[in-house]
Amino acid sequence: MRQDHLGAIGHAAYGLHGRLVKDGNHARGDSSVAAGLLTAHHFHTGVVLGNVVETWDLQLRTLLDAVGHISNHLDYSVASHAKDDAEVSTSLAVSKISEYFK
Repeated sequence: MRQDHLGAIGHAAYGLHGRLVKDGNHARGDSSVAAGLLTAHHFHTGVVLGNVVETWDLQLRTLLDAVGHISNHLDYSVASHAKDDAEVSTSLAVSKISEYFK
């Protein structure tokens, strides 16, 4: 895989993370309020809706962690590969110069 491919994937993961942070919580507040009100009025669906909200939060956090890890890892990989490429390029240039000193 080329560095530009890794960079594009890392950028997409970063964008997805930002959208998940923003859009993943739209229904949390209203759903939590509804769960509380339903539970307070002795509707069993209130407890169930509360469980749905908790499960959604847990899975959203897990997904955010995974996408963040992917983004960070690919950013690191691209930077590391660029450093390795620079070192290889320098050593090739030095070895070429060394041929003239023999």
